[in-house]
Amino acid sequence: MPQTRPLQPMAEWVEVAATGADWDRIGRQRALRIQRHLHFVRAFEETVLEMDGHGLIHGPAHVSIGQEGGAVGSIAALSGHDLVTGSHRGHHQFVARALAHLEGDRVEPAAPAAPQVQSVLRRALAEIMGLRQGFCGGRGGSMHLRWAEAGALGTNAIVGGGVAFATGAAWSAKRSGSDAAVFACFGDGAVNIGSVHEAMNLAALWNLPVCFFIENNGYAVATSIAEATRETRLSSRGPAYGIPAFRVDGMDPVAVHAATEAALAIMRAGMGPAVVEAVLYRFFHHGGGIAGSAFGYRSREEEAAWRARDPLALMRAGLEERGWMDAETDAAIARQARTAMAAAAEALTEPDGNARRARPGLWPDPAERDAGLRGDLSEFAGARFVEAEAFAGPLAEMRYVDAAADVMGRRMATDARIFCLGEDIHRLKGGTNGATRGLAGRFPDRILPTPISEAGFCGFAGGVAMAGRFRPVVELMYPDFALVAADQLFNQIGKARQMFGGGAAMPLVLRTKIAIGSGYGAQHSMDPAGLFAQWPGWRIVAPSTPYDYVGLMNAALACEDPVLVIEHVALYNMKGPGPVDDWDYMIPLGRARVVRPGRAVTVLAYSAMVHEALRAAAALDLDAEVIDLRSLDRAGLDWETIGTSIARTNTVVVVEQGALTVSYGAMLVDEIQRRFFDLLDHPVARVHGGESSPSVSKVLERAAFAAQPEIEARLRQVMVGTGRGRLVGR
Repeated sequence: MPQTRPLQPMAEWVEVAATGADWDRIGRQRALRIQRHLHFVRAFEETVLEMDGHGLIHGPAHVSIGQEGGAVGSIAALSGHDLVTGSHRGHHQFVARALAHLEGDRVEPAAPAAPQVQSVLRRALAEIMGLRQGFCGGRGGSMHLRWAEAGALGTNAIVGGGVAFATGAAWSAKRSGSDAAVFACFGDGAVNIGSVHEAMNLAALWNLPVCFFIENNGYAVATSIAEATRETRLSSRGPAYGIPAFRVDGMDPVAVHAATEAALAIMRAGMGPAVVEAVLYRFFHHGGGIAGSAFGYRSREEEAAWRARDPLALMRAGLEERGWMDAETDAAIARQARTAMAAAAEALTEPDGNARRARPGLWPDPAERDAGLRGDLSEFAGARFVEAEAFAGPLAEMRYVDAAADVMGRRMATDARIFCLGEDIHRLKGGTNGATRGLAGRFPDRILPTPISEAGFCGFAGGVAMAGRFRPVVELMYPDFALVAADQLFNQIGKARQMFGGGAAMPLVLRTKIAIGSGYGAQHSMDPAGLFAQWPGWRIVAPSTPYDYVGLMNAALACEDPVLVIEHVALYNMKGPGPVDDWDYMIPLGRARVVRPGRAVTVLAYSAMVHEALRAAAALDLDAEVIDLRSLDRAGLDWETIGTSIARTNTVVVVEQGALTVSYGAMLVDEIQRRFFDLLDHPVARVHGGESSPSVSKVLERAAFAAQPEIEARLRQVMVGTGRGRLVGR
């Protein structure tokens, strides 16, 4: 038999229970504030159910009745500069954080809601009802509540989706020299999500002041925790990553307060993250006001046992036992909470027969459907935009990859907010292709090498960007890895600005490369343009020359929206004109460039395919007008330049290198035919690869993508189809 010895985890894992000393430490005033906020949160959630009963909640109503002790008990321990993120069931944390922001411990427990409190309750209810008075203009609804001024960074509809954002916010606070802590609140269902584990690992690795606050209510919709995981004590996840963890009775606000204080002590001391697992219970089903037992997955006896431990009743008993409050005062607090919520509901609704309806003038304007999806680019007021033809400084031949590294070095030297993160970017002389060459030596604390955890570090970057102090530049080694991080890139980063009402800027740059032709096979060779163009919120640029790379990267780093910068392995060692000493000019987002004037046909291309198209036109001696699109997102397509060319040529060929599936060209062709149908003498033609992804076999890989020969063949076909075949090879 082998010898064995027990191993001890790096971090402690303890259960916390409240004692009289914890009550004494909280004191009468804070304890009364906790009870006041418990009542206000409960009244808020009961009003949400009332509105739902009138059919005024369009979508889910994930109320937290029964779970208030975890939210109010933890938030009562926070300082004004601490931050909170939440999950799809996040009303209680949002309202508790807002109340803590507005009311100090000295508030009279039974005092009427102050005007600013009344306003917050009304705006939060309006948001859940989808009305324009809401915190996010009605765009977020029940599951997306954000009030940055109060430290409520946003709740999130994707289970576990916002946890990685919290790590980014924590890094931003730490990097700024603040002792602020970030509480990432999520449920038991999220504990098994991959990005949550990646976030925990990053937080521990980088010693970040983030508390992973787990509300363990026993059920993910109707699936019990025992059906989802073998280890049902979810705080056990903490020691697995070297994170101290605390398990506490979440129905006892004082016990939660004590556990939160212990977690805060760790984070304030610079010792990194903590985990708090609050064991609690939601009194109703996953959504709405029906008991879970009505659906058969819980028993009435179980529900009754938990209701007997209502956090409002437990807190009231402790206050009365100490003589800090009597039953009459508690009833007065409850009345004030109900009165405040009745006023909020009255302001937003009006009678409609035996029911109520939203006041008609409070709905958002349908014309503002797309407002806030991206910024208005006002940040570029006064920017120096210079095309290569008008550049006044000296130009010299340089490699594309050197332009990438040098412009990033220039921007990092002039803007301390910029930092880079990604896999291997600190080694191998600038990552796998040299695009971060020399940066680790010059900026050792601003080049963050990451573990292989794309969802975790992309979400981290999103949290940093939304916090507003720093500008992350993320490198995805291959664009296929975007699918690993798809939730963070598309559901979170891309949608955040509009989802939270248009006010949450997302200044993030994502760099990645197309590796078609390099032999890396099906999972390392995609062109990301088509994928990213299908999702809202992203701006996309694809520089084809060193000069354009510098100008477009400068613009991307100044933009308040997330920007995908597409590179190409075929371009890295290609030489072209680039700046010698002026690295500060920009090329405007949304501006295409005519790289070869012509009258026979308009060829639209981007990235490495611009050069393939130029070679094809030259080989055919065809008077083709080749346009480098440069900006590829829907908001960035330069329809003026494209339309002017089509009016001259009446014929269009759209060129892309990658697969027919997830194709950028398909979207572009559809838009061209709808905009310019009357100008066209021929259906819009396309050049693209095959249906399959490139294979490792050199022969099969070449058969899977398009290049100069395919462009030539399609141009010949189009010219014959328009009756102008004589123009080819003239």
